Amino acid sequence: MRRSNLPAELNRFVGRADEQDRVSLLLAEARLVTVVGVGGVGKTRLALRAASAAQKRYADGVRLAELSGLRDPELVALALVEALGLTDHTLRTPREALIEHLAERRLLLVVDGFEHLVEECAPLLRELLRAAPGLTVLAVGRRPLRVDGEAVFTLAPMTDEDAARLFAERASAAGAPAGDPEAVRELCRRLDRIPLALELAAGRLPLLTVEQMLHRLDDRFRLLSEGTRGALPRHQALRTAIGWSHELCTPEERLLWARLSVFAGPFDLEAVEYVCGGPDLPAERVVEALGGLVAQSLVFREETAAGPRHRMLDTVAAYGAEWLAALGDTARMRRRHRDWYVGLATWCELEWFSPRQAEVAACADAALPNLRAALELCLEQPEETHLARHLAGTLWFYWVGCGRLSEGRHWLDRALSLDPGRSEHPAARLKALWVLGYVAILQGDTTAAVAALHECRERARATGNPLAEAYATHRMGCLALLSDDMPRAEELIGRALETYQEVGELNSNVLMGQVELAMARVFRGDLEGAVALCAEVREICEERGERWTRAYALYVLAYAAWTGGDHAEARALLGECVTINHTFHDLVGLVLAIELLALVTASEGDPAEAAVLQGAALPVWDMVGLRLFGSGSLDGPRAVCERQAGELLGAERYGASVREGRGLSLDAAVRRALGERRDPAGGRPGEAPRPFRTTVPKTRKPAGSPTGKGGEAAGR
Repeated sequence: MRRSNLPAELNRFVGRADEQDRVSLLLAEARLVTVVGVGGVGKTRLALRAASAAQKRYADGVRLAELSGLRDPELVALALVEALGLTDHTLRTPREALIEHLAERRLLLVVDGFEHLVEECAPLLRELLRAAPGLTVLAVGRRPLRVDGEAVFTLAPMTDEDAARLFAERASAAGAPAGDPEAVRELCRRLDRIPLALELAAGRLPLLTVEQMLHRLDDRFRLLSEGTRGALPRHQALRTAIGWSHELCTPEERLLWARLSVFAGPFDLEAVEYVCGGPDLPAERVVEALGGLVAQSLVFREETAAGPRHRMLDTVAAYGAEWLAALGDTARMRRRHRDWYVGLATWCELEWFSPRQAEVAACADAALPNLRAALELCLEQPEETHLARHLAGTLWFYWVGCGRLSEGRHWLDRALSLDPGRSEHPAARLKALWVLGYVAILQGDTTAAVAALHECRERARATGNPLAEAYATHRMGCLALLSDDMPRAEELIGRALETYQEVGELNSNVLMGQVELAMARVFRGDLEGAVALCAEVREICEERGERWTRAYALYVLAYAAWTGGDHAEARALLGECVTINHTFHDLVGLVLAIELLALVTASEGDPAEAAVLQGAALPVWDMVGLRLFGSGSLDGPRAVCERQAGELLGAERYGASVREGRGLSLDAAVRRALGERRDPAGGRPGEAPRPFRTTVPKTRKPAGSPTGKGGEAAGR
């Protein structure tokens, strides 16, 4: 994990040297520092500068949690988990996972935009600070948290000198001279030296001189402050500046500004064109209007792992939301927003079974705030809860394949708890049920998994939905596999695979079923049958560009290679397996591969390194939950490795090596598993695993395996 997730600065930081020093001093003296101030005064920018300057004080880094786009109070703890880069597959609450993770770490956590969630945020931060003595929190909002020990720093507007410098710099960036210095100082004073107001004004310079701005300012101030007489003067000044920018926009830019307010996080151009376009704003005009808003610093462009995205500042978006409400168009725009993100999730589900898996994962990450907003809207409307079930089920690939089990469980439970007896839209409920069963299995919650899968199977039979029944049967087979009931696992998974073949279903879930069937055969000693199944899965994955399921197939092939004494082949297969699972944050696949790598390492004659890898697997299992899901069969490689390495090293050396591995971070454990700091099988330290070479003859498709194509959207 990177030591910091602080965003890069997009332009030069101007002034605020004294304020930054004072915040830095407070961070050295207090464990909770809250920077408060009016909107647009520069709280976030100052806090991020202070946090960046303080990084060296914190051995475990600095992490930023942005809460402004969050609406569901129940997701606050989960948002902090996400900010920390913590993957947790257990049944622990996010709050419990945070406490355990932070207990022995020295870390600075920046929490920005908490004011609308203060009732949930304040007690959570109080509890974390009490449980984790090495934690320091830098909070940013419009009011204090009112937590014991809180040091509050109220950020005032800029000084006259700094305000003029900021205006001049932003004017230069806009391609226009600032003008007469005295007129600039007067404009800065009239805008209360609020940075956002100054930047918006500087963005108007290509169209208006400073003198023209001053001439218009009085009338605009009076007009825009009407109806807000109870507001602080600085609120009125900022509102004046934003309203002034609004007035100077073209009609199409104003309309787009209002409609953009429905987005809860970063958005791309395609989303804007669909959500905001219409007869009064044709798609071809959206690009021009968006460009105008960007040019005026009302919308910002940023780079993400999923490509370029745009974002609107919260204060600016709130103003647009008022105009959208005044137009009476909020409900319609929220529905269009929801429809786009339901469609995006459907596209992602289809493309998950393709070479674009990594792109899909990045796309879902970038869209998460908006996906949450779409789910919230569905859950607010009783007649649309089926859409919430459909959307939560469609995102199975994200919950399961990208390490988001806790969040998936949250939305699936909420969607299924509403109107459980209604018979409308049964397919949406069936999909949510089998996905819930899948998530619950991976969390180790057998009771919830059995209940969801049993209901899914019975309702599927009653409504004549063989595909949903197959998904439920498949996951029941997985439960049998983890319970070491291999005959029943083979019977149930085999039956599901037959149905998949009959209806033409072929996707990552289907291929995973073949891998799980192969595992059952391996554990019963049928190596040849298991290898045949996984060789076929590997072939299909290569044809389709699928990587997530491929990693599990490689695990089984590596197990077979180790059993046959080909340790080099097993290591090469597991190296690729570890890389793929780490890329997708799939802790289950990752920890299984690391433990099998430990056994391969012991078999190669390096018991000390094998013990280190065994130790490295322990904290991963803590994140996954019940070790090896209680399965004696899955525990086989670990037990054999422990016996081999323990006998060769002795109890003291073995224990020391295990403790060394347990102290590794997840990223360090992955690097160690991939060969860093050792010389695997004659290779150089840090050498990449050798490419996979086929040693398994191609076989005919076994009975019960999928052969048809199409129907790629799982659980349609």
